[in-house]
Amino acid sequence: MKIKLLLLTVVFGLGSVFANPPAKKRILVYTKNGKGYVHKNIPFSVEAWKKIGEANKLIVDVSDDPAVMNTENLAKYSCLVFSNTCNAIFDTEEQKQALVDYIHAGGAFVGIHSASDSEKSWPWFATMVGGRFKRHPAFQSFEIKVIDKNHPSTSMLGETWTKEDECYYMNEFNPNIQVLLAADMRTVKDSEKEVYPGRTFGDYLPLAWCHEFEGGRVFYTALGHDSKDYVDPVFIEHLTGGLLWALGENSKVSHSKKKSRK
Repeated sequence: MKIKLLLLTVVFGLGSVFANPPAKKRILVYTKNGKGYVHKNIPFSVEAWKKIGEANKLIVDVSDDPAVMNTENLAKYSCLVFSNTCNAIFDTEEQKQALVDYIHAGGAFVGIHSASDSEKSWPWFATMVGGRFKRHPAFQSFEIKVIDKNHPSTSMLGETWTKEDECYYMNEFNPNIQVLLAADMRTVKDSEKEVYPGRTFGDYLPLAWCHEFEGGRVFYTALGHDSKDYVDPVFIEHLTGGLLWALGENSKVSHSKKKSRK
């Protein structure tokens, strides 16, 4: 009798699991651009993120409306992906604070390419992303050194990755970032290279990194200028690995003592 009861418990338990499968994680792909240059790659990046979501059983929402940046709405998302955002991407101080609160609550953030050129006058944003865009030389092929081969965004690469892209020169680096990829500046053609970055970083300039920041997890890559990148299997693996790392287990601790964005 006990065995029958146990079997019934197992059967009903399994039935409950199948009837109520675990809720899918939801990510928000944000593509807002303020006044200024707007990347033509945005629709291609959106399609890529939708496919990444489908392949990893994630719900993907897409928006370029700053109104989505409110505390109640952001609470739905396991990760915010700022895909080629640029310039002013928030309308109000409340929207900015909603992002701060989201990160402090243990949220995840992924920044792609010109995300580092967003909100130029907001220091907290640059520190959160990990650095700020300064300028770039002409689109060209150059070599990228793989600094960390064990990260899911780089594990598919060899010692170096030769790629056509805009080699972003960054500044205002957060010293806590874990550098994953760096441009081999010896392979970058630029007549103004000595002006910046010069020898500031030796022969290598950080291009992709991750870090834990004020309770959240952040992955950023400066790569992804070309629309063709978003159908390139290697680049898609790079993005997917960064997203999955950002979605990793995160302690939901109180951050009431953390500094505000001001």
